[in-house]
Amino acid sequence: MKIINRTVLVLSFVSLFADVASEMLYPIIPVYLKEIGFSVLLIGVLEGMANFTAAISKGYFGKRSDESGLRLPFVKLGYFFSAVSKPMMAAFTYPLWIFFSRAVDRLGKGLRTAARDALLSQNATPQTKARVFGFHRAMDTFGAAIGPALALLLFVLYPKNYALIFLLAGIPGLLSVALVFLLKEKRQPSSTLNEGGFFSFFGYWRIASSPYKKLVVGLLVLSLVNSSDVFLLLKTKEVTGDDRLAIGAYIFYNVVFALVAYPLGVLADRTKIRNVFLAGILLFSTVYFLFAASPSTPVIFLAFFLYGIYAAAVEGLAKAWITNLSHNRNTATAVGFYTSCESLCTLLASVVTGLLWQRFGSGLAFYVTAVVALSVSLYFLLVIRSPAKES
Repeated sequence: MKIINRTVLVLSFVSLFADVASEMLYPIIPVYLKEIGFSVLLIGVLEGMANFTAAISKGYFGKRSDESGLRLPFVKLGYFFSAVSKPMMAAFTYPLWIFFSRAVDRLGKGLRTAARDALLSQNATPQTKARVFGFHRAMDTFGAAIGPALALLLFVLYPKNYALIFLLAGIPGLLSVALVFLLKEKRQPSSTLNEGGFFSFFGYWRIASSPYKKLVVGLLVLSLVNSSDVFLLLKTKEVTGDDRLAIGAYIFYNVVFALVAYPLGVLADRTKIRNVFLAGILLFSTVYFLFAASPSTPVIFLAFFLYGIYAAAVEGLAKAWITNLSHNRNTATAVGFYTSCESLCTLLASVVTGLLWQRFGSGLAFYVTAVVALSVSLYFLLVIRSPAKES
């Protein structure tokens, strides 16, 4: 079986173009919102609502995908929603319209995430999962590096022409939608879970295997201190005093992430996913210790270099590991359950980090994250065994 087959390759390019579109707006949206009169509080409420929409919908649509035995309808509609939401932002500046546009974008993410990951899992074996998910994350993250670079270029060429940037961001978004239509699929056996309401995906926990539960507990504890990367960018701006260096550091992190994701996937497949994953968590803890300890600009860039390796070692491999431990008929539900809970934990982590930063300073906020991450690494070392496929 070819490891990077046609489906994996197309889905990876779909994610690349979608991330170019999303990340083009990542450094622009906060500035744009302030320009049209949004307060910092209102920006926080908007982003919190948007992320909550994505978080809570991932599990629901993952379960619906398993119930239908189909993946592509959810993938197509999800990428379409995210693509059209970009030019929508340029149409009107009314707060309710902006809220609606951001909700459409995040609903698109919720629609597609679990179904797409289940489709990737179907196109891999337990022995190649890390490489497949690593390759997909590499392509996705190349998009995350290209997007901000394009945004900076457009911002220099067309200062404060936000409407143009939003419209142009729709182009790679629509390209991602068009690519999905190159794929075909066969209906899979339907879910073994009973149908239910919006939150019925939480029922997967009752039938999940013990290794799945142990893994998800460790991942969610880590998510409870894995706050938004915005805090790392704020610290970078605080240290360097330069917005361009902050965005440059973010682009640098994404490039490192993209370059090492697939090689680490190869390493994980050939050795053990747990070993690579554990090394990634230790790097995460190191990064936050470095950010906490009054870093200089060179240390900041070293930290972002290590952060890119951490992300490559953990983000893609987590999905590979989870799908290896999930029930075949409920793969999207298993992924959706985890990603919904992870997003909610990350949202809570961002609130707690913000409160700690405001009350005690950034040093303590980052030290807390580093210490908890170190504790999680001990949990993975002592409690979690290397994955084996359970169906």
